Amino acid sequence: MKKYELLSIIKPNMDAEEADKVIAKIEESVKSLGGSVSSVDKMGRKKLAHDIQNFRDGHYVVQKLELDPSKVTEFRRQLSLNENILRTMFMEESKVNA
Repeated sequence: MKKYELLSIIKPNMDAEEADKVIAKIEESVKSLGGSVSSVDKMGRKKLAHDIQNFRDGHYVVQKLELDPSKVTEFRRQLSLNENILRTMFMEESKVNA
């Protein structure tokens, strides 16, 4: 299992409760692939650097997770299918942060 960090930007037209459901769905997806989520940092609603799908801001969430490297492709595919997520940045956690 490798450690990863996922930054997600969720559509701003959702209230906090709906955004929490999207976050829970991401966690569910990780668990279904045999991984685990160690922390969730809800950074709140922030302005985007440029418009994405005509939105000017979004709910930013950072999740630290562990996942088998062979499951990463499937996890990224599942993320791309979620219409409530504007953008994601999925990266391997560096050894410096460990």
